[in-house]
Amino acid sequence: MSTLAESSLKSAGVSLENPAQLLNALLAQTEQADASDLHLAPGRAPQLRVHGELQPVLQENGDSSEPQAIALSAESVEAIAVTLMNPGHQRSLEERGSADGACSSPSGSRFRFNIFRRQGGLAIVLRRLEDRFRTLAELGLPDDLYKLAELQDGLVVVSGATGSGKSTTLATLLDKINRERHCHIITIEDPIEYVHVPKLAQINQRELYTNVPDFNEALVASLRQDPDVILVGEIRDLKTIRTAITAAETGHLVYTTVHAGDCVGTIERLVGVFPADEQDGIRRQISLVLRAILNQQLLPTVVRDGKKGRIATSEILINTPAVANLIAMGKSSQIYSSMETGRSVGMQTLEQDIARLWTSGRINEQTAIASCRNVPVMRERAAMLRRGQ
Repeated sequence: MSTLAESSLKSAGVSLENPAQLLNALLAQTEQADASDLHLAPGRAPQLRVHGELQPVLQENGDSSEPQAIALSAESVEAIAVTLMNPGHQRSLEERGSADGACSSPSGSRFRFNIFRRQGGLAIVLRRLEDRFRTLAELGLPDDLYKLAELQDGLVVVSGATGSGKSTTLATLLDKINRERHCHIITIEDPIEYVHVPKLAQINQRELYTNVPDFNEALVASLRQDPDVILVGEIRDLKTIRTAITAAETGHLVYTTVHAGDCVGTIERLVGVFPADEQDGIRRQISLVLRAILNQQLLPTVVRDGKKGRIATSEILINTPAVANLIAMGKSSQIYSSMETGRSVGMQTLEQDIARLWTSGRINEQTAIASCRNVPVMRERAAMLRRGQ
C-alpha cells in the first residue's frame, strides 16, 4: 500500500516502480530548495537541511489545498538504496552497517551519500556538493593558503569535524595545481566528491569500493604510479598514516584529512594511533615531513535580508623550524604560543580568526563565544582589532 507522498509523486509523473526516477525527483527538490542535505528514512517525510536547519519536503496532496509533509515507505527507501549502491557498497553495508558513495543528479549536481542500517530498515543521507571550485576567499579562508598548492613535497593536513568543508578546501587547492602545474595527481577518495577534469596536470581519481579496496592498499599502489601529488581522502588507521608519512618523505606532496578539533589535536591524533614505543619516532618523522595543518569549522553567519548562511573559520599551523622542534620534543602545549606570534608566516589561532569574523560583522557575539576555546583571549583579540592593532 503506497503512502500519500508516493501517491503525490505518482500523480506528478514519478513512477514508484522506478526508484531511480523517485530519487531524481527528490534530488531535484533538494536543488530547488538550495538545501545542503537530503534525509530519507522509512515512515518519515524526506527532510531537507536548508541553512543548517532540517525541514520536511512538502508534497501537493489532492485531498488538501495545503502542501503536506508526508512519509515515504520503507520499501521506497530500500529501493533507492539499492539504486545507489554497487557491489562494493553492498559489501560495506553488510560488513560495517553503512556505505559511502557519490552520485549525480540529472542536472549534473554531485551528491555524496551514506546508507546505514537502523532500527526498522535502512536510512539514507545525501549531501549536495558544490557544482564548481570556489576560491579560498569565497570559502572565508585567507589567500595565503594558496601557498600550500605550490609545495613540492611534504604532508598537508586539513582537519575538522564531519561537514566542516575539508573536502571543499582540498578540492580548491587541487584545482589550482591542476590549472597551473605540469604534474601527475592521484586522488584516493571515499567517495569521489569533486570531479577534476585534467588541465595542465594529469589527474587520476580512484574511489573506495569502486576502484580500490581500502586507503592503504591504494596509497601503496599509488607510489608505483609516478605521482607528484597524492590526495588521501582520510587517514584513519596506523598503516595508512605510516604510508602517507613515507610518501611525504620520499618526495611526494601528500594532502589528507583527519577528524580533530584543532591543529595540536591533529598532531596528537596522528601520533596517538601508534603504539607507545613508536610514538617518539613518529613525532620526529612528522616534524620533518609536515608542512601545514589547517583546522576549520563552519559557523552560521549573521542573518541579512532574511537569508541565513555559513562561513568557515580556521586555525592554521605552519611547520616552521621552531614548531618542528616542539613537535619532535612532544611539547604540544607550547605550539599555541608560536601560532599566536606567527602571523607573518601565515599562522593564526582559532580565537584570532573568530575575533576577525565577529568584529567584521560576519558572525554575532553569541556564535563567537560558543565557537571558541578561550573566550577571554578571543575578546582580547577582538578589542585589539577594533583599536586597529
